[in-house]
Amino acid sequence: MSRRSEQDLEILHEGKWLRLVKRGRWEWCERTHSREGLAVLVVAVTPEGKVLFVEQHREALGAPAIEMPAGLVGDDHDDDTIERAAHRELIEETGWEPGRLEVLLAGPTTAGMSNERIVFVRARELRQVGQGGGVGGEQITVHAVPYRDAPAWLMQKHAEGYELDLKLWAGLWMIERNPDGTPA
Repeated sequence: MSRRSEQDLEILHEGKWLRLVKRGRWEWCERTHSREGLAVLVVAVTPEGKVLFVEQHREALGAPAIEMPAGLVGDDHDDDTIERAAHRELIEETGWEPGRLEVLLAGPTTAGMSNERIVFVRARELRQVGQGGGVGGEQITVHAVPYRDAPAWLMQKHAEGYELDLKLWAGLWMIERNPDGTPA
């Protein structure tokens, strides 16, 4: 698989976290504070069978969103790895610490618009070590929803005006297909 070079790349705008670039007629957004545009999404189910979701206001949407815990790889840590980022983000956002992490799948989030790639990581052997809520004023609300009730709960939140990150449906699918670490 070949990656594009910086040759003929025009930088249209660069902010603190993102830059807008152009090559030929194509424009896209790139993350500037993550390793190769990588982000992790943590699929986590508590020992009681509850899926961990996070809720926070997303300024780009102008609305609150329900997501699975997630964050950038390498945003504030030069030696960051996918596993370290997943471990850190799960604790910061939800207060749950994984005993074990398993990388499931990686791919682009919006292939026509961004270089961002999401890595789905399954957190196992969870233990609660805090309240979560995020760092730096993130104001994250943690929701632990029984797995069997999660789809209905999510649709209720959508009806209430919450935005639903569509990647959380992929996370639920991954739980269903691999609930205990063995292939379904």
